[in-house]
Amino acid sequence: MSNALHQSPSGPDSALSNALSILFEPSPVLHTKLAPELHPLLQSSSKPVSTYAELIDLAVEHIYTWDQDSQARFISGHPRIGENKNLSKLSAQEQNATPSPGGARVTPPEVLARLAHLNACYEKRYPGLIYIVFVNGRTRAAVAELIESQLGLEHSLSPDSPVLDSIQPVQVGGEEWASELNRAVGDVGLIAKSRLKTMGLN
Repeated sequence: MSNALHQSPSGPDSALSNALSILFEPSPVLHTKLAPELHPLLQSSSKPVSTYAELIDLAVEHIYTWDQDSQARFISGHPRIGENKNLSKLSAQEQNATPSPGGARVTPPEVLARLAHLNACYEKRYPGLIYIVFVNGRTRAAVAELIESQLGLEHSLSPDSPVLDSIQPVQVGGEEWASELNRAVGDVGLIAKSRLKTMGLN
């Protein structure tokens, strides 16, 4: 890991902010809170960090100490599952789809429509959160089934079932909401570790 991450200032254009943006996806809270708070920890001898994997572990451990609103704003830096626009190169690779005969990855439109509806259902169920999961090689169709399981829905390719108004939200900050936030932060860490392998780093 570059010494510049330890030594550079912690502004939005610093080496540390840039590295964190690649590993975790850029977001305002990453630049204004995570990078500035990690910078002194990296310089401290009590928290020696010599690899990107250790940087990810330190970052996730630190994010867990934040208030829930800050954690939710952090995970919202990731794109929704199934989104095709404004994706970073790594996010586009991770949004795993079904390979076509020519080798390109193409997700059937009905799966994308289902995912868009499931994302809306999830966000109705868990106000202030977006669905984050470590895809780990699964297709978007398989991820749609994960969201359905999370929401207690039967498998379907319907683009509008169940009716969004039928989804009952859980209490923000309550046990179920907090548990889902906690899982999402952990999965962001798993995604970042997977990116290291993609980039051939450690």
